[in-house]
Amino acid sequence: MLETLAPQSPDALLALIKLHAADDRPDKIDLGVGVYRTDRGATPVFAAIKEAERQLVESQDSKSYLGPEGDMGFVNALMPYIFGEDATMGGRIAGMQTPGGTGAVRLALALAQQAGMTRLHMGTPSWPNHAQIIGDLGLDWNGFDHANSDGTANIDAVLSTIRGAGPGEGILLHGCCHNPTGIDYSDEEWAQIADALAESGTFPIIDTAYQGLGHGLEEDAAGLRAVLAKVPEAFIAYSCDKNFGLYRDRVGAFYIMAEGSDTLDTAFSNANALARAAWSMPPDHGAAAVRLVLRDSKLTQLWQDELDTMRERMRAVRTRLAEAGMTGSVDLAPLGRQNGLFSVLPVSSEQVQQMRKDHGIYMAGSGRINVAGLTMDNIDKFIAAIAEVTG
Repeated sequence: MLETLAPQSPDALLALIKLHAADDRPDKIDLGVGVYRTDRGATPVFAAIKEAERQLVESQDSKSYLGPEGDMGFVNALMPYIFGEDATMGGRIAGMQTPGGTGAVRLALALAQQAGMTRLHMGTPSWPNHAQIIGDLGLDWNGFDHANSDGTANIDAVLSTIRGAGPGEGILLHGCCHNPTGIDYSDEEWAQIADALAESGTFPIIDTAYQGLGHGLEEDAAGLRAVLAKVPEAFIAYSCDKNFGLYRDRVGAFYIMAEGSDTLDTAFSNANALARAAWSMPPDHGAAAVRLVLRDSKLTQLWQDELDTMRERMRAVRTRLAEAGMTGSVDLAPLGRQNGLFSVLPVSSEQVQQMRKDHGIYMAGSGRINVAGLTMDNIDKFIAAIAEVTG
């Protein structure tokens, strides 16, 4: 039976990790892997998480099953940071834990499909796994251009798409720190999107994977909250992998907003059934650590201080790149206006290969870079390499 299977292409970014590891040049630069790195190249465990894990060792008295909804203390503790002071929006929001943001996205799309969503709209480029999940579910989908050539969001495209859709169709939006472009909607643009969604009835699915890494926890939630204030129902996929540094522990959450307690309860029961069939229950350890952090004011402050340090370092890198301006044929100035870990450079796959071969600089073939791979020690080398390869 297994002989009927066709070989699948290896993940390009995982292959890039191996190539970088095999390169023995001491000044090589890894801009491919999508994790935060300090100015020393490390991806550390947050001190707040370390302390919470110490407390778990001492206080956790069982590892019995929690059920498909996972750690509800974790789910509820996150809600004020995502949705604001009225965390349930008058009892209209319910949530559950998922295995990472990927699990939350998968659950959101599967539940939307089960509810009768006929078509999904998504800005491109997007996180590659979005398309893989959509394809695996067999969803009909339409792509629209997310970004303009000048490094700004194509607001006309998203508004046109929303207005041309309607009830029974959905749209997948990035809440902040767009992956892979780093190009976010402004507050004014989010207001336009919210109005368009309210008028058309198009169903919003908002993937929020990087809250706090753009401009701050409150600022990065503003767009999501603007949409939820205008629409009757929505799905929200959330990841703690980046803003708590819990990549390998797979910590995420899925939230449903609906009108009427009966509708919300029914939707939540369907989400539970889908989760039960997919993963039975999510892994608890990372979520339990986040719960402890958010319930302890000192640990909460320590976490926020660490998050501020991450954001400020990436903002400093972006500022330095923007100061370089036109470099060869690439204008780096727009990177200063973009947010989060990623940006996409307008370079060809051949130029990416040349960067790797001649300079030991590793990036995705699409031109996507992880700005956290740059430091004040290697950034000038990167800028000079861009100038040489594209000039």
